[in-house]
Amino acid sequence: MIILLDQDGPLAEFEEGFLKNWRTRFPKEVAVEVEQRTQFEIYSDYPERLRDQVVSIYHTPGFFLSLKVVDGAVEAVRKIQELRHELFICTSPLSAFEHCVSEKYLWVEKYFGRDLTRRIILTKDKTLVRGDILIDDKPEITGLVIPSWEHVLFNAPYNRAVSNGRKIITWNNWREILKI
Repeated sequence: MIILLDQDGPLAEFEEGFLKNWRTRFPKEVAVEVEQRTQFEIYSDYPERLRDQVVSIYHTPGFFLSLKVVDGAVEAVRKIQELRHELFICTSPLSAFEHCVSEKYLWVEKYFGRDLTRRIILTKDKTLVRGDILIDDKPEITGLVIPSWEHVLFNAPYNRAVSNGRKIITWNNWREILKI
C-alpha cells in the first residue's frame, strides 16, 4: 500500500505554531483559537484588515522549522514503515517558497531522520501523485486529474463539518481507519 501523508497538520503543528507566532508579533490583535477555526486557510478566519499580517507569519524565516511535531505522529510513522507500507510525505510548498521548502526538509530530518527526506514529494497538485491513501487535513483537494488515492481527512476543527462521509483519522485511531 502506498500512503501519502501531508506534512502541515498531520505531522507538524501548523495551527499551534501559527497562533504562538501571531500572539508574539501581534499581541493586541484578535487571535482565533484553533478550536474556533472554521476555514482551512487561516487568513479566511481573520478580518480582511489582518490578512496580510496573517500571511506574513508563515512566510517568516524559521516558521516551518519551529513547528512542533503532532503528538503520536512519530510513533505512527515508524509503525507504518515497520509494516512495510510505502510511505511518502506529500506536501505543498507556499508560493513564496524561499524558506518553506528547505525548512520542510530540515523539519522532517529533525523529527523523522534523513532517510524520510528522500520520500518527500513537493507538489502544488497532489492529484498528480499516485498512491492508495492520502492523509491530509485539507477538506477538498482538487487538481488536474482524478486522484488514484482515497482522501482520508486528518482531524482538524475546520474540516469536521465538511467531511462528506470521508474517514477522519487521528494518531489515536489510525490503525482502525487504515485497517493495517
